[in-house]
Amino acid sequence: MLFENQHPHNKAIMIAVLGKPNVGKSSFINHLLGFDLTIVSSKPQTTRNQFHCAFTIDRTEVVMVDTPGVHSTSQELNRRMNGQAQMGSEGVDINFVLVDLTTNILGEFKDFLKNFEAPLSRTWIIFTKADLVKKEELNLGETLVKMQELCPSIEKHFIISSKDGHNIHELTGAIQDAAPNAMHLYPGGDASNMNERFFATEYIREQAFRLLKEELPYEIAVVIDEYKDVRKKDEDAAPEAHISASILVNRPSQRAIVVGRGGSIIKEIGMNARKKIEAMTGGKVHLNLHVKVSPKWMTNNYVLDEIGLPRTQKSARVWRKK
Repeated sequence: MLFENQHPHNKAIMIAVLGKPNVGKSSFINHLLGFDLTIVSSKPQTTRNQFHCAFTIDRTEVVMVDTPGVHSTSQELNRRMNGQAQMGSEGVDINFVLVDLTTNILGEFKDFLKNFEAPLSRTWIIFTKADLVKKEELNLGETLVKMQELCPSIEKHFIISSKDGHNIHELTGAIQDAAPNAMHLYPGGDASNMNERFFATEYIREQAFRLLKEELPYEIAVVIDEYKDVRKKDEDAAPEAHISASILVNRPSQRAIVVGRGGSIIKEIGMNARKKIEAMTGGKVHLNLHVKVSPKWMTNNYVLDEIGLPRTQKSARVWRKK
């Protein structure tokens, strides 16, 4: 049973990590985890799904809900991404709203609230990228007052850097203090509620984001066609996985870009993604990638469901079949 034999003094807390695109949500979560679980890119809107990232400090289990960046949009794909952020905030103990210190703080916060379109329960503001700002520029008193007027549920704020760890220790201490006594959701040491199949698609997409031209990554999706665990007779042998995946693009011209001259780009995407998947699984991975043209996949209900983006109240009526 999930809760059998757990220590009576266990504590647990669930935190939604929210914010606009490119504020550093994934870097923040990976820093707390101590390893790269959620994908990171210099390009905004990298995260598309909300999912759990769990770690433990002493007897306190912390479950961070990674969410897509909240932004203004009229596109169906992005509407569903905003819906994922709202869903990630439901039922959590605290919302962490990340705000980039290098931006117009109050303006960006107003924009986030406008596009989030849902009330925020208990909230802490996490100011990120402190390593990029001079200390004398961190006088946030008046700004915080205005932010609390806009969002009365704000309780605390922290100024942190995921790059050099500035104030992370103070933040984790506050998290421990805020956590109630509760049983752990992931007592077996799992780091997420998502399986290896999900993270395989994420790591393939991460490498595509890294290698492709500026505009193209937003028009690709990755779906797993087959994920086969090969069980060997020797129980002590390392696990082995055979994965076949498709990178979806909108137009034939985009297919040529993803493939690259002589297959150079798709080969590099596969090589780099395979290394990350092997680090995750601890075993050998055989990765076979294909590039498929799927016109207007971003409004194809079947594809959007396949990549874990269900309809929202604002969704358009898109009911295309596979």
